[in-house]
Amino acid sequence: MTTHQPRTTPAGLTPEGIVTVAIAVADAGGLAAVSMRRVAQELGVDPMSLYRHVGTKDGLLDLMTDAVVSDIEPVATPSGDWVADARELMLSARGTMLAHPWTAAAIKDRREPTPATLRHLNALLEILRTGGLDLALTHHALHVLGSRVLGFSDDLFDDAAAEQPAPEAVAAQLAFFTRDLPRLAELAVAATHEGGLGGCDDDEEFAFSIDLMLAGLERRRQGLA
Repeated sequence: MTTHQPRTTPAGLTPEGIVTVAIAVADAGGLAAVSMRRVAQELGVDPMSLYRHVGTKDGLLDLMTDAVVSDIEPVATPSGDWVADARELMLSARGTMLAHPWTAAAIKDRREPTPATLRHLNALLEILRTGGLDLALTHHALHVLGSRVLGFSDDLFDDAAAEQPAPEAVAAQLAFFTRDLPRLAELAVAATHEGGLGGCDDDEEFAFSIDLMLAGLERRRQGLA
C-alpha cells in the first residue's frame, strides 16, 4: 500500500509572503521589475502557484499598494489643532512613499482605492471634520490637497532623475536666461540649493505647499476669506 505524503506549501508562499517579496523587488528595480515570474523566482516556486494566492498581476499590485499605505503611521494622539494633525498625517504618508517610490505610480494606476487607502482618507476626513470644516469645505480640501494626501505631488518639472549638466553648460544656460529670460534667471539663481541651476529640496517644497494650503483652508473655516 502506497502512502501519499501531504503536499506542503513552500515557506513564504502566502499572500503576505508573496507581497513582501514583490515589494522588495519593486523597491530595488521599480514597478517594471515586478512580474509573476520574477516574484516566483525569488520565492523558488512555479509562477502559476502565485495565481492561487494573489490572483492576477493587477491583484498583486493592489495588495502591494495596500500593504505600503497600511504602513503610514496615523496621528497617535490628536493635538486638538486640526492643521497640525493633518500636516503630521501627510508628512507621515510622504515618509512612507519615499521609502517605496514606485507606490505613487501604482496608486495612480489603480482602478479603485484599496482598503488601506480608504482608511487613510477616512482618517484625514476625521481630522478635517472634527477640526470644524463643514462638508463643503472638506470636499474642497480634498481637491486642493490632491495627491499630497498620500504623500506625493505632481510637480511642473521633475528634475530628480535628471543628469547634472557640466559646469560650462550651466554657465551657458544661465547666460542665455540672463539675456533673454531674466525672470527665470533670477529665480534659478535665488531658488537653487546646490549652486548654479541645481535642484530644489523636494521635502521642503512639499511641506511648504501643504502649510500654504492648510493655512488657506483654516482662513476659510474661520470665514476670513
